[in-house]
Amino acid sequence: MFEFGTPWAFILIVVFPLLWWVRRRGVAPALRVSTTVPYSLAGRSWAVSGAKLVPLCAVLALLLMIVALARPRQGVEHSLVKTAGVNIVIALDTSGSMAALDFKNEGKVVDRLEAVKQVVDRFVAGRSGDRIGLVVFGTEAFTQIPLTRDYNTISSILEEIEIGAAGEQTAIGDALGISLKRLEDIESKSNIIVLLTDGENNAGELSPDLSAELAAKRGVKVYTIGVGTEGKVPFLVDHPLFGKRYVYQEVSMDEGTLKSIAKKTGGFYFRAEDAEALEKIWATIDRMEKSEVEVTSWTEYREYYRLPLLIALAFLLTSVTLGNTRFLRVP
Repeated sequence: MFEFGTPWAFILIVVFPLLWWVRRRGVAPALRVSTTVPYSLAGRSWAVSGAKLVPLCAVLALLLMIVALARPRQGVEHSLVKTAGVNIVIALDTSGSMAALDFKNEGKVVDRLEAVKQVVDRFVAGRSGDRIGLVVFGTEAFTQIPLTRDYNTISSILEEIEIGAAGEQTAIGDALGISLKRLEDIESKSNIIVLLTDGENNAGELSPDLSAELAAKRGVKVYTIGVGTEGKVPFLVDHPLFGKRYVYQEVSMDEGTLKSIAKKTGGFYFRAEDAEALEKIWATIDRMEKSEVEVTSWTEYREYYRLPLLIALAFLLTSVTLGNTRFLRVP
């Protein structure tokens, strides 16, 4: 951000010419002649033309001094977040069933994972001062992003997550366990987990019930979101003979477990069968988990008045030197 610290100094650009004009009005001419025609016939030497350098250097020096007085500077804005905000870990199911094509985004059919990623990305972009982490789970569960306020990094990594990244099955209990570990990294008055899945717990070492009890003991709220419809849903598969084709497969969701997790931890269970419902759910969570964040902002400036001032002094020295030597004027 480039600006002038004292922009009022530019008023002098108008003031000085007015003062010069007023002063010149009161000065009588040194010599009065009836006509200047005879003088126009005389040739002009380079010294006469060069004499214009004296007032030109003086004018340039004055203008640069005014610029220096206006204090050109460049500012860099800084901010300091003083409060901890909310620690949020998003546990995202990437198992094979998330490839079901029962969601639409702007009229285009997309799989469940893509629909979730788009909504999560908007949710993250709308937060301020909160630390957000991302856990990905399928057959296994692992930390994709630890708690951070670098929302741009979260957005870019979220975009790269693919179906099957952690295996084809669903380890809900392990996902909660890893999420709880991430919340231990940085203390906060408010800790929440948002778990999104479309299946049943059929993998992993920890049971969902045990993970929910651990979360409740540590004061961690868990919001669970069941993604997609039940019954037969379309999948795009690569057939060895017919190429890519749509097939319908039966899918099921353990809503009872998801409701139990939310209830034990003081959170809520939501069901999202389409993109609009998913958007509303995240908007609800966003409103419920707002934190008051105290931010101190300041601007650090780098001053650039020295350069125009040095150039102005050089022009002024040139004007004074030439005016008192080669182009000295004698009344």
